[in-house]
Amino acid sequence: MKAKILVYALPVLILTTIHLAEAQQPKKVPRIGLLLTSSQSFTLARIDAFRQGLHTLGYTEGKNIVIEYRYAEGKLDRLPDLATELMRLGVDVIVTGTVPGVLAAKNASSTIPIVSITADPVAAGLVESLARPGGNVTGLTNLSLDLSGKRLALLKEAVPGATRVAFLWNRLSPVASLALKTTQETANALGLQFQSFEVQNSENLDSAFQTVLREHAQAFLMTPGPIIASHQAQILRFAANNRLPAMYPYSEFVDAGGLMSYNPSYDDMFRRAAIYVDKILKGRKPADLPVEQPTKFEFIINLKAAKQISLTIPPNLLARADKVIR
Repeated sequence: MKAKILVYALPVLILTTIHLAEAQQPKKVPRIGLLLTSSQSFTLARIDAFRQGLHTLGYTEGKNIVIEYRYAEGKLDRLPDLATELMRLGVDVIVTGTVPGVLAAKNASSTIPIVSITADPVAAGLVESLARPGGNVTGLTNLSLDLSGKRLALLKEAVPGATRVAFLWNRLSPVASLALKTTQETANALGLQFQSFEVQNSENLDSAFQTVLREHAQAFLMTPGPIIASHQAQILRFAANNRLPAMYPYSEFVDAGGLMSYNPSYDDMFRRAAIYVDKILKGRKPADLPVEQPTKFEFIINLKAAKQISLTIPPNLLARADKVIR
């Protein structure tokens, strides 16, 4: 009788022991790598939005998820080393907001999932298509085909007397040629003299500024990218010192004293990037997650900046702004 009891009890005892051992083992906490091209101060609002997105999905930093932050501070040559650091830390997913950041992450690992927020991942060769990424990269695109033209049209409305407009762009950007073409076409339609200046580094930027002044441009605008983002203070100072109206591709420029910006909501995209991270952590593959296009755009005007350069913003333009800084 005792032998029979032992035969029945032993499997139960073994299973109970296994379950207790498993319960005592701590669960692996997911580790996210945040690889950012710009500085912490420039991307602070986006980082907060990303963390808020994670929190909404049930993740609390330091409790059931870990985020490793790496900032290139505008120095693109630092990205490969930073990406390698994240790989060595054993991150489960990398989130990054520029094409150079994605390329650095892909070169560091061809298997770690990457959630990107980039202008045109197809043109940059990061994904096969928006609907079917096909590799280890997915995420969101901030590309809108008429974005550059829209920026110029809004700038012209703000400065109706302007006839000469300068455009700063970077050939290395995957959407630079498209932006240049669209802006040129809009300038022609508005009857503006259009001047384009290529910028690849801080030295090019200083040279472009001198040419802008020499050519008597009455306003200027630029494409988004790491070079522009990492030289925010320099660009804003040039605009203020020379009393030049400018349209910026990032709302952070206007928050810091710039005149106007029109762009997809980067905060919203970083918040939505958390959804991709959640899906990947739950087993979805980046190849099967379609790249999302922007749906929310922001037009911001800084009236303090307008006053400093003696510019009166038309009331009908103010009425269309999503945010007005007074």
